[in-house]
Amino acid sequence: MTKIWVYADLSAGVLSPAALELLTLARSVGDEVEAVALGPGASGTAAALGEYGATTVYASDDALFADTLGEPAAHVLTDLIVEHDPQVILFSTSYDARDVAGHLQAKLGVTLMANASGFAGEDQASADIQGGQKIAHVQLDGESPRLVLVRPKSVVAEPNGGDAAAVEAIAVDVPDELKKVKIVERHEEAASGPRLEQAKVVVAGGRGLKESSNFALLDALAAAIGDTAVGASRAAVDSGWVPYSYQIGQTGKTVAPEVYIAVGISGAIQHLVGMKPAKRVVAINKDADAPIFQFADLGVVGDLFQIVPALTEEVAKRKG
Repeated sequence: MTKIWVYADLSAGVLSPAALELLTLARSVGDEVEAVALGPGASGTAAALGEYGATTVYASDDALFADTLGEPAAHVLTDLIVEHDPQVILFSTSYDARDVAGHLQAKLGVTLMANASGFAGEDQASADIQGGQKIAHVQLDGESPRLVLVRPKSVVAEPNGGDAAAVEAIAVDVPDELKKVKIVERHEEAASGPRLEQAKVVVAGGRGLKESSNFALLDALAAAIGDTAVGASRAAVDSGWVPYSYQIGQTGKTVAPEVYIAVGISGAIQHLVGMKPAKRVVAINKDADAPIFQFADLGVVGDLFQIVPALTEEVAKRKG
């Protein structure tokens, strides 16, 4: 019997959508699926986690886990692992989850795989390589539990109609030396539209926009379409045109919109990794040989500075 745990991320007491993706993935393989949630609001996640397949959630609402980095969580997980013996623990690739997984691996000396996109059993995982053109199958050796960090949007979160998970409260006894590093401030960038990871339409710009002020063209198009987020390639972010929070790709965010509009983006492999889950891809680029056209459902070869304003005008006209 394969027991799989999902580390359910919480942010300001809110369950991360990635936890529901991980539960969907775990259900496809595990005979028994459980979750661990640590921090304020953890006990309140039972209904959502149960709906997506978790039978039990090991929970603590202690503010300690929100106020510190990964060491206290790794300490508590170590005790839980000794008691319950899961074969695999799935983590999202958020900063907090990666920190916890790293500390846990160091404590236990077990196998840790990062950047996974699939999971076929307690000793089998996979990862997209070369921009998703190939899949590498990875053998997970060593003792249990194997720790696997899964890229976001690797699977679509699907409920299975389960009842609320049973909540098993965790007794928190963390040594003082593991509480020394504390989070003193959090800054969340204000956003006027939908989050990149949740938007149904994403308009992304690259080096072809030439300068930061030209991202206003994408903002106008996004506003005309509605419920649309604006993103960017790493080249645009590295140039300082937009913040890192815009970045889509291997070292940025992964998006899975209904429509992805790539404007002035050449289509480097690192970028394709982040937008591969998109259902439909529209590419606008003056270079007919740009690699992005190999992945586009619709390609427009031409001057984006003429095409994007015309497209914005046409969308506004049709919606009006």
